[in-house]
Amino acid sequence: MTEENKAAENVSAGETAGEQQAAGVAAAGAGTPSAKRKNRKVPVIIGVVAAVLVVAGAGFMVWHDQPSFCNAICHTPMDGYLTTYEATPGESATDKWGNEVTDASSMLAPVHAQEGITCVQCHVPQMSEQVTEGIGWLTGSYEVVQTTDERFVPEEKALSDLTAARGIASEAFCLNSGCHANDDGSAMTRDDLIEKTSYMKRNPHVEEHGEVDCNECHKAHRASTVYCSKCHSDATIPDGWVSYKEAEALEPAAVSE
Repeated sequence: MTEENKAAENVSAGETAGEQQAAGVAAAGAGTPSAKRKNRKVPVIIGVVAAVLVVAGAGFMVWHDQPSFCNAICHTPMDGYLTTYEATPGESATDKWGNEVTDASSMLAPVHAQEGITCVQCHVPQMSEQVTEGIGWLTGSYEVVQTTDERFVPEEKALSDLTAARGIASEAFCLNSGCHANDDGSAMTRDDLIEKTSYMKRNPHVEEHGEVDCNECHKAHRASTVYCSKCHSDATIPDGWVSYKEAEALEPAAVSE
């Protein structure tokens, strides 16, 4: 073999080895994602996680506004309260304590439910209230009442309890442009109420004995009570309502839980 042929074979062999090495590098590169490709996936993963969190958070907030949230999350079962909310006005029902109510229309909860009003639209969660309730839950220093079917439900709150953290008068809780308003949209006043019930023999909205909170008569989760009947035996008792004495007989005593 001549020197020229040997040189040609060496060049050919070198080219073949180089091609094989290049092919191996290419194959290795095809099997392992490059750092650049990995970097492209990071924003996609972050975006997917963020989207899932947003959707889950939105779903939680929607659930938070529903009565079922209060029933599922609260430390003391809210079954009795939820039952009143789901009652049908005009039909018989049971109150939060398990007592029979001849007409659910006498309870504010089902009447408000018919208007699409949820729990948190009346029970507006305030930080101070939540902290107090949270401490009560952790320490067990809260009181409940036992229902007629031996369940336990939270004690009844006065209207002043619902408004204290909000810094508004008890009357403003109900009489405002967003709730009970006049036909022109203005907030209803006590005088407006007096005029609306002026046809009654004993007008219940006239403050003859000082200021009386709305919830002394109007009850959300039990039959509303004619407060006037505490003293006036001839007070008119609307259908489904109860007298003051009857209301006292239905109310269970608080127990420690």
